[in-house]
Amino acid sequence: MSPLLALSTAAFMGILTEALPAGVLPEMARDLSVSESAMGQSLTIYAIATGLSAIPLSVTTAAWARRKLLLLAVTAFAVANTVTALSSSYSLTMVFRLIAGVAAAAVWAELVGYARRLAPPHLQGRAIAITMAGVPLALSLGIPLGTFLGGLFGWRMTFGLVTLISVALLGWILASVPDAPGKRPEAREPILKALALPGVPAVLFVVAAYVLAHNILYTYIATFLDENGMGDSRDVVLLVFGIASVVSILITGALVDRRLRRLTIISSALFLASAVLLALLAGNIVVVYGAMVLWGLGWGGVTTLLQTAVTDAGGERGQALLVTTWNSFMAGGGAVGGLLLGGIGPGSFAWSVLALMAPVLIVVVLARKHAFPAKRPDMVPEDR
Repeated sequence: MSPLLALSTAAFMGILTEALPAGVLPEMARDLSVSESAMGQSLTIYAIATGLSAIPLSVTTAAWARRKLLLLAVTAFAVANTVTALSSSYSLTMVFRLIAGVAAAAVWAELVGYARRLAPPHLQGRAIAITMAGVPLALSLGIPLGTFLGGLFGWRMTFGLVTLISVALLGWILASVPDAPGKRPEAREPILKALALPGVPAVLFVVAAYVLAHNILYTYIATFLDENGMGDSRDVVLLVFGIASVVSILITGALVDRRLRRLTIISSALFLASAVLLALLAGNIVVVYGAMVLWGLGWGGVTTLLQTAVTDAGGERGQALLVTTWNSFMAGGGAVGGLLLGGIGPGSFAWSVLALMAPVLIVVVLARKHAFPAKRPDMVPEDR
């Protein structure tokens, strides 16, 4: 269990390093003498760096010992957060945000492969769930906590604390995570050829549309709540979303090995139902809280579900494609949401989620042969 928890902490650190500026954006912008919009690009450059570097990095480091690569990536997090904590230069901060984004690509490419190696076939889904739990935990609990600490101690001290966690994680990985060899040149296959494997394109479509829908709404959730008279309740709304996400993580971890297809359908349907409620009844406080519960239940386990599905269909090559797709559309969510906000207004966010999630649900239901089968490799079929 200790190696899986160390990997989960690495995932937590990747998301925390990426999203922490969102919680202390005004203070960072003021201290670095830039606008909040310019400071917001510190999140965009991180996501773009992760998305664009995932495939080249996988190819370049394929022969490396895997623990060495993981240790270098966590070291890069520590260095980048240290520079962020100390820097008075916007340009220098952005350079190290880019470096941290590249390091995140290395982390995401390794986690699922490691989790599968550390568990027998019939428990690999559960191992992935434990490993990837760090992602929604960072979003639902880590970011609010970081924002709270930033208010108490200042944003620079908060980034310094994240550095200390990274250093502790290095020791944990060295002590508990076993090494694994890289691949010999003759054993490597072109990553892009995984697109021709049955099931991989369907899973990647679901990843792209689901992540885009989530990030359009999540990035501008404060604006959406302000528009509907709930601006003073942001922290409570996000706490409700976070608690529901944690419940989803626990359910997914317990059932993913035998219920991958059913859980993915339910996850998609819950987010779709949330979008319907927010599109039609966002002026009702009770409905908004109910929609947050549905959204959190749908979102919390989706990282594990889609990571498992793409690895079943495309192996480690599919995983590299998922990292690129996920982070590219994560970055796109902020951009698309900004265009919607400027062109139509906050009311368009929920309708956009609805337009994206309807085809997601259709694809998940129809792609039952290869992408989201009732019977996963080495597993018995789901109960019908």
